[in-house]
Amino acid sequence: MSPDHSVSQNLTPKLSDIPVSILDLAPITAEGTAADSLRNTLDLAQHADQWGYNRYWLAEHHNMPGIASSATSVVIGHVAAGTTRIRVGSGGIMLPNHSPLVIAEQFGTLESLFPGRIDLGLGRAPGSDQLTSQALRRGPGSNGMDFPERLNELRNYFNPPATGSSTRVRAIPGEGLNIPIWLLGSSGFSAELSGRLGLPFAFASHFAPEYLLPALEIYRSQFRPSEALAQPYAMIGVSVIVADSDEEARRLATSQEQQFLNLIRGRTGPLQAPVDNMDTLWNAQEKAIVRSKFSYAAVGSPDTVRKILESHLQETGADEMIVSAQVYDHKARLRSYELLAEMFNKK
Repeated sequence: MSPDHSVSQNLTPKLSDIPVSILDLAPITAEGTAADSLRNTLDLAQHADQWGYNRYWLAEHHNMPGIASSATSVVIGHVAAGTTRIRVGSGGIMLPNHSPLVIAEQFGTLESLFPGRIDLGLGRAPGSDQLTSQALRRGPGSNGMDFPERLNELRNYFNPPATGSSTRVRAIPGEGLNIPIWLLGSSGFSAELSGRLGLPFAFASHFAPEYLLPALEIYRSQFRPSEALAQPYAMIGVSVIVADSDEEARRLATSQEQQFLNLIRGRTGPLQAPVDNMDTLWNAQEKAIVRSKFSYAAVGSPDTVRKILESHLQETGADEMIVSAQVYDHKARLRSYELLAEMFNKK
């Protein structure tokens, strides 16, 4: 169940030393529909398959008019069916929203359909607001503190029952399948848990950059080898937008800045077209908050982005990067990922 890569031990690691992957939030644009978004998701995944990306992950969010991947397992099946090589998975499934048995069956089905290509990334956040969480769980449900118990239950469904076991509830498909489980997080909780369990860890530095280095330290210091993984394996999430010039990339990035600005104002909506000047939309305090959340982002020309990502790699010792790009125009988003693939020498 271990990832298929171990980072080079060069003193000055290069981008070409590690895999690069994609986290797709399946953006619905102001002029588009969910159907458009899902078509674009498959198109991007098919290009990523050709360009040498390692994984293509989709995220579970609910009650978000700008995100089309709420039925995450269904979209994973759609993407896996339309690609041939790239691993496809969740970044992540929010386990408190679901019965562990249902997730075991869903991902057991996906692994049975697309053997050796499915990843199960798990988070403990709701991926939604409180009212939506209650609608999903039909009541107060879990606050995430029982995540370790739910995770243990889920993992047990993948293990064949011992000889003579009286186990009555089994995940079919699922039982006996080798599906890599990742823990996702934006704080120290999942970092410590994934380390103790010997699982690969993915940190959401694309929206929680201030906790990245402490979380990686916790994960590596707490790591215990397991059947899944012999040594720590950390993937970091980075918001990356690449264009032919710094100016164009910065303009494209105003779409994701608007999206986060609306979130801190308590609004949700589709992804908005880029603007020439964000200062007409935010005040000084809002600008500082948004910019702090994107302090780990890499936006610019290939040369600019390469320098930023190499600095991140040197600082974190990441084993893999997973990149998100909330770009309004689909062709510009494809171009960004194409330039990035060339940067990692994957294309």
